[in-house]
Amino acid sequence: MIPKHPAPVPPTPGFSMPGPLTPGPSTQVLLHEVAHARAGDKGNRLNVSVIAYHPDLWPLLLAQVTADRVHDLFRHRGATAVMRYELPNLHALNFVIDEVLEGGVNASLNLDIHGKTNSYRVLGLRVDVPDALIPHLARYRSNP
Repeated sequence: MIPKHPAPVPPTPGFSMPGPLTPGPSTQVLLHEVAHARAGDKGNRLNVSVIAYHPDLWPLLLAQVTADRVHDLFRHRGATAVMRYELPNLHALNFVIDEVLEGGVNASLNLDIHGKTNSYRVLGLRVDVPDALIPHLARYRSNP
């Protein structure tokens, strides 16, 4: 049986995301409470897409989920470069991470030669969510 996914949620009318440096109360959460991810491979390149659960959370991804932060997650695996591509109509970011799959599918002895589990590493990043946006997380949080 295929699980049901929540229906797409339109942006909140009149909502404006506060700037990343705007003072105010915020809560630090793991990225998986704000977004979900998909991963794939092509040779020795890993491709990870991070997609906001709600359109109002998209600016938060733009401000806090950077190529440098993602690169830091994979340096120990030999990643040489990370490119970030923005997909605003999908409220998503796509990261292409070079030289991280230990040679890729045909050359690696790694248990996860396709790199699928690496998306969970990205979802483990910590992000600051303005308290005004916390209600958008309620249906995705494990501990609301």
